[in-house]
Amino acid sequence: MHTARTPLLAVIGNPIEHSLSPLIHGTALAHAGLDYAYVAFRVTQAHEAIAAMRALGLRGFSVTIPHKETIIPYLDRLDASVERCRSCNTVVNDDGRLVGYSTDGPGAVRALRSAGCEPGGKDVLVVGTGGAARAVSFALLDAGIRSLRFRAEVASQCAALTRDLNALRPGIVVDLTPEAHREIQLLVNASPVGMHPHVEAMPIPAEWLRKELAVFDVVYNPITTCLLSEARAKGCLTIDGVGMFAEQAALQFELFTGADAPREIMHRTVREALETAGQR
Repeated sequence: MHTARTPLLAVIGNPIEHSLSPLIHGTALAHAGLDYAYVAFRVTQAHEAIAAMRALGLRGFSVTIPHKETIIPYLDRLDASVERCRSCNTVVNDDGRLVGYSTDGPGAVRALRSAGCEPGGKDVLVVGTGGAARAVSFALLDAGIRSLRFRAEVASQCAALTRDLNALRPGIVVDLTPEAHREIQLLVNASPVGMHPHVEAMPIPAEWLRKELAVFDVVYNPITTCLLSEARAKGCLTIDGVGMFAEQAALQFELFTGADAPREIMHRTVREALETAGQR
């Protein structure tokens, strides 16, 4: 039973009704026997949520679209993960000091490795240059990839991300030439292309897929996107977005509580929820 001393956690975003964060965190907290409450708040202005966090003493926020970048100026301290990628998906109230973290990128790398795909030494193509792409790209850089290419709709975003990555490892980002798809070993869709309800959309031409390619889609609704379905048909190793979502949430759980996350429970909770929703 929750009391006035129960620490409060929340996910903030707009829209937020679709979020699985309350389910995955609530299930994990209950499994671990921890007295925390986790809720969802639809927030239109990031600074108002931060003011509420300070006033009410909330323990932490999970942060989703569209606040991963706009929330940064209102925090007291940024973890190195946020300072580099300029995307924040986690805020922890550390005795009144609000600290921003990014668990998206590390969660993506954990998901890749769990699926048997070691990104180190690979030539990678990332689709998208928004917040998710930034977080994943910097984590891939840390994982030791050999080269990185981008397929992006927003040229200014792509230029800024390329500049930031090349500043850390000069020349890591190379041009996406017409024949580049023949050279890449790992494809990451870090864009919303293929997400429900536009489930027939493909982020790349299907002819780019070949059996030597590993294909990772951060989209998790649907679990099997059109991209992953086409990739499996070509014999590619495929990694869906459930692993990344569960792993980034597990890292958040540990930041919020200081306890080890029940990872198996969290993975199963997300996958079962999505599979059940897909059957309706």
